[in-house]
Amino acid sequence: MSDLPLEQRLAKNRAVLEWLEWQVSQQRLKVRELEVQVEQDRKRRERARIEMSWKIQPKRADEGRPILHRGGCNLFQNEMGYLSRMDAVIALTDDEVKAECCAVCRPETGLDLPS
Repeated sequence: MSDLPLEQRLAKNRAVLEWLEWQVSQQRLKVRELEVQVEQDRKRRERARIEMSWKIQPKRADEGRPILHRGGCNLFQNEMGYLSRMDAVIALTDDEVKAECCAVCRPETGLDLPS
């Protein structure tokens, strides 16, 4: 096998094992960092998708019309899905829906509504 004495071979193998354990710990740290980055990126993409969407607050039985909000508007917390641009235009222009625009988030901005 090896020409090294038994004690030196043991010391060499311990050193290799320590180095390998250090390498594993470095890889685990890198994986954790990448997992955090992936989660942050996912949250950024989801927030961007919400900001580019719309949501509609249903009309109350006693008064008013439905209110259209931007996806990120905090005046109406929506637990359901978000509307596309086309759906938002329909909500504002359809005679049956006749939604109002939120005065705070101004969802009509950028919709290029037909005159």
